[in-house]
Amino acid sequence: MELTPGQKQRLNELDIFAEYEQAGEREFPSAEERDEYFRQVEKKLVDLNRERLKDLTGEKFLPELRRLEADLRDVLLELGFTEVTTPIRLARGHLEKMGIDEDHPLWQQVYWLEGGDYCLRPMHAPHLYSVLGRFDKTLEQPISIFEVGTCFRKETGGRRHLSEFNMLNLVELGPVKEPEERLQDIIAAVMEGLELDYELLEEDSHVYGQTFDVEIKGMEIASGAVGPHELDEPWEISDSWAGLGLGLERLIMAREGMKNITRVGRSLIYQDGGRLNV
Repeated sequence: MELTPGQKQRLNELDIFAEYEQAGEREFPSAEERDEYFRQVEKKLVDLNRERLKDLTGEKFLPELRRLEADLRDVLLELGFTEVTTPIRLARGHLEKMGIDEDHPLWQQVYWLEGGDYCLRPMHAPHLYSVLGRFDKTLEQPISIFEVGTCFRKETGGRRHLSEFNMLNLVELGPVKEPEERLQDIIAAVMEGLELDYELLEEDSHVYGQTFDVEIKGMEIASGAVGPHELDEPWEISDSWAGLGLGLERLIMAREGMKNITRVGRSLIYQDGGRLNV
């Protein structure tokens, strides 16, 4: 016999690193042996969750999400980037200037606000384009800016997607090197600053066409692109640029070896990987 549905659900809720992902398929010769196995595993996982919560409140004081944000900020400031802050509310027209209309796959993932003229930003790019275009009229190149903050998409769910997630986006207008070379240098500096090994792969995207994706342990955690690009013209940008978008929760998930992204995102159930109601 197998674990009961309730037992499977309980282990799934507590299993931080998916060590017992296949436990639901295990068969036991008797109910007594099944229940004893469940008790032992549950106790181990409860203790592990409690230890993570104790570490957070007794030693770390900041969850990995905030620590990563601070580390990334330090690396980029050292590289000469300037942090900017833009609204979470995004105008419909700015989204359309990105080529995202009712026929675009991303359109259905947008959280529209009442009236339909504004939405919760699904990405930082439109506002960064706007800021960059204005900076370019008053500042000398290279102009290097970044923003880190929450974005929103109606994702289909799964263990690697959140409807509310944190992104870091950076862009350098008029890089001193060829855009692709500069982008690779930035990626290398960020990964080195975080002490992470990574792979760089060329892929296709719905918005920018060819992208340079960063993978850690087989999971995509960032995607970069270079310009000039056909999307630049509506923002009155004509020079070369290098840009990168990085998902903070995904990076933590890959680095920590977790299988469920909800553990590291904004949550009322989990904090820093540990389940609250253990």
